[in-house]
Amino acid sequence: PYIMLGALLFINIIGYVDRAMLLGFSPQITGDLQLSNTQFGLLTGAVWVVSYGVMALVCGSMADRYSRTRLISLGMFIWSGCTAASGLAETFGHMAVARMLVASGEAALIPGATSLIADLFDDKRRSTANGLFFTGIPIGIGIAYLLSGTLGAAIGWRNSFILLGVLGAVVSAALWFIEDDLPRRGDGTQSDADTPAKKTSAKRQAQIVLRTFAERPVLRFTLIAFVCVHFAVAGGYFVQLWLVREVGLDQASIARELGLLQIVFGCLGAAGGGLASDWITRKTRFSPAALPILMLAICLPMMIASRFASAGELLLYMGLSASFILPFSIYGSSIGLFQSAAPVMVRATVMGVAMMSLNIVALSLGTLLVGWLADVWGHAGSTTPLRWAMLAFDGLTALALIGYVGAARCLRRPGNAPR
Repeated sequence: PYIMLGALLFINIIGYVDRAMLLGFSPQITGDLQLSNTQFGLLTGAVWVVSYGVMALVCGSMADRYSRTRLISLGMFIWSGCTAASGLAETFGHMAVARMLVASGEAALIPGATSLIADLFDDKRRSTANGLFFTGIPIGIGIAYLLSGTLGAAIGWRNSFILLGVLGAVVSAALWFIEDDLPRRGDGTQSDADTPAKKTSAKRQAQIVLRTFAERPVLRFTLIAFVCVHFAVAGGYFVQLWLVREVGLDQASIARELGLLQIVFGCLGAAGGGLASDWITRKTRFSPAALPILMLAICLPMMIASRFASAGELLLYMGLSASFILPFSIYGSSIGLFQSAAPVMVRATVMGVAMMSLNIVALSLGTLLVGWLADVWGHAGSTTPLRWAMLAFDGLTALALIGYVGAARCLRRPGNAPR
């Protein structure tokens, strides 16, 4: 199981390096392509989600019925080829098409991988395994920032995109030959055990998913909270632009610093959050929803306070570290809640719904709104429009507390633990 988890983690790292290259090279790309804040928000948000949101649901349905390893391999080949194509973009339109197709390929990864993890690990180790898998996000994003400040400085952002695309295509070819022969691990109910995923039609899957969300409120609350936490990610997409333009930090040095902070504190959040969630579930009376509540209460105040810090202040780096810990710390417990509450034949489809929702609501509309607010406040005369736009989204992130408290209340009811 851990060898397979390691392989999935490696693929996840490559995926998020490719995804985050646009953030790591944001000053160079916005300058070369002459992009406004709104256009940059579209590229990192709406343009991505037009493809990712739809394809996450489609790929989730396919992962419940067909080979998950081959589905991920095909998706990786598509996103890698289009990452290389991103390096050839000359206009906003060119980059938008390339990033849309990168998103189409990457949509296959999370539903397929989390479905495999659910079959590889039981519910006592699942949050830990999920947390380890999702360390690929901060590692990938961190590497993207580090590449922009090191390799990118030597060969340029265009050649960096092309090089990473070639690497991903090679890995995808190797993945194609790994068989997906794992039995689908159910939640113990007769319907799950007796219904092979491959015999479930897409229409039947949709009916089961709708009924599942209607009958299991813990899924609804977890989905709401999971989406709201990602408002912090939407604001974080503009953190490098904010630090360079409004705080006055050097572009290359802050890219390296952000990369290191992303890797260290993002991994601490993802791996530590998964381990802590499993420990809380085994050793205390609290549910897995308790950890996200605690992390929101600790991290959000530091994030908000750091928006007013000056260059070089400890408070600035405390807030940046908290912003990297928070979103990743909730993955182990949140994904574990989705996996435990969803019937086995639609587990990947439920994850597709979750990924589609967070991408449409938080990352698409969210990043577009952050960019738009910054442009509006900038035109109105504000000298720190990005700061105020990010603060607004720090406030929206606090809404996740409502969802996790609701999930925790559902799990305290007798007989509702898996629901």
